[in-house]
Amino acid sequence: MKTINVEEISNATAKLCMEANFFLGKDLIDAFNDAYEKELSLTGKEIIEQLIKNAEIARTEEVPMCQDTGFAVVFVELGQEVHILGGALEDAINEGVRRGYTEGYLRKSIVGHPLERINTGDNTPCVLHLKLVPGDKLKITVAPKGGGSENMSAIKMLKPAEGVEGVKKFVLDTVKTAGPNPCPPIIVGVGIGGTFEKSAILAKEALLRSVGSPSPRPEIACLEKELLDEINKTGIGPQGLGGRYTALAVHVEIYPAHIASLPVAVNLNCHAGRHKEIIL
Repeated sequence: MKTINVEEISNATAKLCMEANFFLGKDLIDAFNDAYEKELSLTGKEIIEQLIKNAEIARTEEVPMCQDTGFAVVFVELGQEVHILGGALEDAINEGVRRGYTEGYLRKSIVGHPLERINTGDNTPCVLHLKLVPGDKLKITVAPKGGGSENMSAIKMLKPAEGVEGVKKFVLDTVKTAGPNPCPPIIVGVGIGGTFEKSAILAKEALLRSVGSPSPRPEIACLEKELLDEINKTGIGPQGLGGRYTALAVHVEIYPAHIASLPVAVNLNCHAGRHKEIIL
């Protein structure tokens, strides 16, 4: 049995909140550079160049890459042989979010009541997804999610008879409807199967994958490529001003479904595909 104190969890979470907002992953920087080389639109090319420069300024000066520093979405994989000492895990995670957003001078974007709209002042509470796994490790992934791209996400309960063509149409329609609003070039997370809420979680988890990494399932990898090609034919382009690169990647995750259901969720992420992780 491994013991981890809540203070260690809070400190790690605070650091992840700041690092996720300051430092884009190499996979995304590589995707920017590739898009810059291949973009045919001069305006689109200039926008991608600005995104690359913006990421470099954020990295070197340790400032947020975007003014919307996001809702703190936290994925935790808790080993069955881990004992949390000193308090509750969720409280420790929220304390880390509070510290990270305060110490890092990150924008506080959360209102405590969705209708009364009063800001909580410290970007808490987070949205916590907890998974119990074998072993004696605790993995924390912080994925700040901006409001603009989140607002353009969608879910639909398709009829099973609509099949893969229905899935493709819904994903493409969602991206077209979103247009410039999610700050393209976007990353598209798609969840297929499970239940209403499971498909949405799958779509968000899909955004954690390394940008452009194909699904290990050949038929899903083929679907990802087909969707990316179709999305980039829309001509929406970087920041919606036209061009070849509306999306940098499409990631699809699947789960078994009920015989009567075909849930599909699309979670769009702006060009700032932010997430950092640590294993304690």
